[in-house]
Amino acid sequence: MNGELSGYLLSFMEYMQVEKNYSAYTIKFYRLDLEDFFAFLTAQGIASLDEVGYPAGRLYLTMLHEHGYSRATVARKISSIRSFFKFLMRERIVKENPFALLSQPKQHKRLPKFFYEEEMEQLFAACEGDDALSRRNRALLEILYATGIRVSECVNIRLQDIDFEFETIHVKGKGKKERIVLFGHFAGEAVSDYMAHARKTLMRGKEDHPYLFVNARGGALTDKGVRYILNEMIKKAALTGKIHPHMLRHTFATHLLNHGADLRTVQDLLGHESLSSTQVYTHVTKEHLRQTYMAYHPRA
Repeated sequence: MNGELSGYLLSFMEYMQVEKNYSAYTIKFYRLDLEDFFAFLTAQGIASLDEVGYPAGRLYLTMLHEHGYSRATVARKISSIRSFFKFLMRERIVKENPFALLSQPKQHKRLPKFFYEEEMEQLFAACEGDDALSRRNRALLEILYATGIRVSECVNIRLQDIDFEFETIHVKGKGKKERIVLFGHFAGEAVSDYMAHARKTLMRGKEDHPYLFVNARGGALTDKGVRYILNEMIKKAALTGKIHPHMLRHTFATHLLNHGADLRTVQDLLGHESLSSTQVYTHVTKEHLRQTYMAYHPRA
């Protein structure tokens, strides 16, 4: 990568971090996508971004397909480059965005996987017990299901973020955006029980930290730790397949819609910026209705 491209990339990374508040994880993939694109430019003998036009964009898109990248990966890479050129236009470094009219491959929309209410009852039954880990696991499952928060938001809940009087939690989501989520009395009782009878036991006299959920050694629980705990619940509940923490977020949204919640409310509770991100759950509920109809209507 020549010095000019390296400088533009650094400026773009700073822009995404400071002005867009993107996470380190998101910025990492932007950087990798752009470095791959810069390598392509070098291989094609294109030394300046001013020389990049629509034909070069089409050639790069063709190359991505020839290398066997999935549609989702190709779409992400093209989106990263488009955003980069949009930034360059804003900074008056280039006059046009050669990727603005480049069509991205259509992606297959997969419906989110979720748990039926009967399966959730099995998961809660798998958390029964008076030992410290069972109390923690029960509180963790109740919070994830009651709030629909992301696992990254869950592990970052601090004790001071919980308001038991108003049954709310202050969470920090994607792009450092903050919001208030609600929880019900089941989750409230489970968390209160965990804090009163399990958290200090798990801490074992170690130096205290502000995070609500702790691991078996008393440290702050991690994303990986949550996945392990949930998969152990699946085994104990004798449910098939593996669980991903996001499935509980999907379950939260799906169950709300199935019970009559409106889409805008679910959007706010999930912390989605766009309603289109929430609309995928309407497909889930419609599919659920269709399956129920086909199973029980005498002339289906």
